[in-house]
Amino acid sequence: MAETTETPIWNENEPAKVESWRLHILLEAGYPVHLAERLAGSEVDLHDAVELLRRGCSPTTATEILI
Repeated sequence: MAETTETPIWNENEPAKVESWRLHILLEAGYPVHLAERLAGSEVDLHDAVELLRRGCSPTTATEILI
């Protein structure tokens, strides 16, 4: 008998979960909620966003650079 492999189907809630996780990381890094929400829903590289704050950039300036 041939063995079948099930391919996981992308859950429609996955993008929301990813955005929620990104929001959490950005808030922990020091972004205020309104900027973290904006960045979390974008294609911005999360590592770059966190690194800018770690290097002393203000959240507002970091957001302007990234978006």
